[in-house]
Amino acid sequence: MNRNLFFKEMRRNALSLILWMIVVSLLISGTMSIYGTFLENQSKVIGMMSLIPKGALQFKGISNLNNLVSVLGFYAVNNVIYMMVLGSIFAIVLSSNILLKEEYNKTAEYLLTRPLTRSEIYFSKLAVLFLHIFLLNLVAALAGFISVEIVKTGPFSIKAFFTLCTYTLLLNILFGTIGLFLSILVKRAKPITTFCIGIVLVFYFIYTLSKITDSVSAIGYVSPFKYVNVEAFRPGYALDLWHLAYFIGISMVLTGLSYRLYQRKDIYT
Repeated sequence: MNRNLFFKEMRRNALSLILWMIVVSLLISGTMSIYGTFLENQSKVIGMMSLIPKGALQFKGISNLNNLVSVLGFYAVNNVIYMMVLGSIFAIVLSSNILLKEEYNKTAEYLLTRPLTRSEIYFSKLAVLFLHIFLLNLVAALAGFISVEIVKTGPFSIKAFFTLCTYTLLLNILFGTIGLFLSILVKRAKPITTFCIGIVLVFYFIYTLSKITDSVSAIGYVSPFKYVNVEAFRPGYALDLWHLAYFIGISMVLTGLSYRLYQRKDIYT
C-alpha cells in the first residue's frame, strides 16, 4: 500500500462520505424520535397496522406487531433498512468507481507513470474503500445507539444491537467487493454507477419478494440480504457462523479475483 495515494484517495472521497454520514444519521435519529409517540399510542397504531395484509408487513420486516414495542425491535424494523440498502448503495458506488475513475477521467497515465506498482495502487484504494465503509457503519451505529439510549423506556441488549450493526457492516463490505469486481471486468473505461445501484435494488427486491410470497421463498437465498438476521429482539440473538462464513468467504474471493484481474488488465490512458 502506498501511503501518499491512500491519503489522496481519502481526501478525494471525504466530502461524499461526510454527506452520507449526515444523511444516514438524520434518518436514524429522526425515526427513533417518534418511538415515544408510538408507545403512547401503541394500541391504536398496532390496531391499525393489524388491518394491513401480512405480506405488506413482512415486506417491511415485521413478523410480529408486538416486536415493535421493544426499543430494539422498533430500531431493527425501522432503521436497519437504511444501512442495508443505503449503506450497500454507498459501498457499491464507491467501489465501482475507485479503480475506474482514472481511466474515464483520462488521468490513468499520470498515476501509472509514477513509481507505483499495480499492487500498491490496488491495495491503497482497497484500504480506502474498506475504511470508508467501516466509518459510515460506525457513525450509523453510534447515531443509532445514542438514539436508542435517549428514547428507551427499559434495558435492551447492547450485544444484540452491535451484532445487528455487524451484520449490516458485513453486507456493505460484500457489496463493496461486488462493485470492485465488476469495475475490473469493464473493458472500456466508463462509469457503471447506475448498473451497480440496480444490482443492489434487484437483490433487495428478490429478498422482499421471498418474504412476502411463500411459493418463491427459496429464491431469497440468491440475495445477500437474506443472510442478514434482523431479529435482534429474539432471545439468544447472535451472529450465525454460516452467515458469517458466507459474507467473509465471498468478500475474500471477490477481492482476490479482483486483484488478480487488475494485475493483468489493460488500462486505458
